[in-house]
Amino acid sequence: MQKLRLTQKLTQKLTPQQIQLVKLLQIPSIDINTRIQQELAENPVLEPANDNVEYLQEAEDNSATDTMTVGYIDELPHKTHLAYRDYEAEERWLRKEASVPNRYSLQEQLLEQLEMLRLDEGQHKIGEYLIGSLETDGYIRRDLAALANDLLLTQYIQTNETEVETILKKIQTFDPPGIGARSLQECLLIQLNRQSSKPVRNMAIQILNQTFELFTKKHYSQIIKKLAIEDQELFKEALELIAKLNPKPGGTLGSDIQQNQILYPDFLVTKQNQQLEVRLNAYNTPELRLSRSYIHILETYQKLGKDKKKSPSLQAASSFVKQKAESAKWFIEALNQRKKTLLRTMQAIVQLQYDFFMEEDESKLKPMILKDVAKIIEMDISTVSRIVNNKSVQTQFGIYLLKFFFTEAISTTMGEDVSSKAVKQALLEFIEQENKQHPYADEQLTAMLVDKGYHIARRTVAKYREQLNIPVARLRKEL
Repeated sequence: MQKLRLTQKLTQKLTPQQIQLVKLLQIPSIDINTRIQQELAENPVLEPANDNVEYLQEAEDNSATDTMTVGYIDELPHKTHLAYRDYEAEERWLRKEASVPNRYSLQEQLLEQLEMLRLDEGQHKIGEYLIGSLETDGYIRRDLAALANDLLLTQYIQTNETEVETILKKIQTFDPPGIGARSLQECLLIQLNRQSSKPVRNMAIQILNQTFELFTKKHYSQIIKKLAIEDQELFKEALELIAKLNPKPGGTLGSDIQQNQILYPDFLVTKQNQQLEVRLNAYNTPELRLSRSYIHILETYQKLGKDKKKSPSLQAASSFVKQKAESAKWFIEALNQRKKTLLRTMQAIVQLQYDFFMEEDESKLKPMILKDVAKIIEMDISTVSRIVNNKSVQTQFGIYLLKFFFTEAISTTMGEDVSSKAVKQALLEFIEQENKQHPYADEQLTAMLVDKGYHIARRTVAKYREQLNIPVARLRKEL
């Protein structure tokens, strides 16, 4: 038998305005204009204010007022100026970071070279298919027999593995050298075979052909013994020649998206007379207002008073305008709140990492987590996480992702906490100064870091080394 029960519980729900603000906070500055244009297309009551100079001046005055009302700014230990727009800085940025896209993509260059070969129609289609099968680094890793089957099923071309390999060998003569290789070994050999015959080049080919696995593991003594090499200097030159080859021939050209991508910073931090200025990079973002013509419709309806019931069409139009006007107000308010929240967040980061922004010394970075910023701006950690994700800042030293400034803490012998980036910097310096014939093992690096005052475990050193893309000691060894 079912029983009816009455329960009471407390839940937290976001209002539509809060949901809209959360979504806007996640959008980088380079994409916010797209979101604004989308809202303009969907809401006829909303319009850009750029066509009215008087309104623009009013909007600028309001922006200045909003900046001054961010109270906690005056309480910071270092004076920092805020502004929503910096037209001169934006113009300097655009002049500095002009986009010069490549004329041709990788595939277009290869297809152009394919046209120069004397191939029949079937062979030409095989060549096009092979070029289309190249991965972004320039390799073909699919089995040739599988490619032959695909050609039969998709292009209705009857072929075999031998013919496909013949066409592939022709593509491997194209530029950039090494394109179309099926393995790293083949890629390096293709590049060496295109060089003029010299003793150092011939030895490099011999090393890759006969002792490739030993070479990848840097077992040089075993290579010398197996190949009976007597000229140590020539062997060293051969290794240097191999090191100069390009292991990713397609990577120099990359995809069209990567070629034309420009990193626009969301914030600008400049130093003026030992003071830091923080600005929001809002280039080309229009100011918004409610449409005067639609507001006139609403005002007309309100003036009719009791007679409004006599006009159903006007009542429906007024209801539509009222709904869209409320939505437009929410959106404008959300944009303004977004500006203030972004600036407060960047301001907090500058406050916590003031020494780094003044000197750009990674050793000056202090341990900082999302909770530290959330405490200053008095917001939830999840909000800070959304703000810093996929956003960057331009300083006088370069452009940094905001995530760069968040680091874990490492204790020192003095009882202080330092940033993990400072430890990584010290680790990098030790490895750069090591004897390459006898590189430091992780145990030695750990002991050196402990001697320098960092309490750190060997496994942590190995993790930091991997994050810095530094191989183990055996692979760093040189002759």
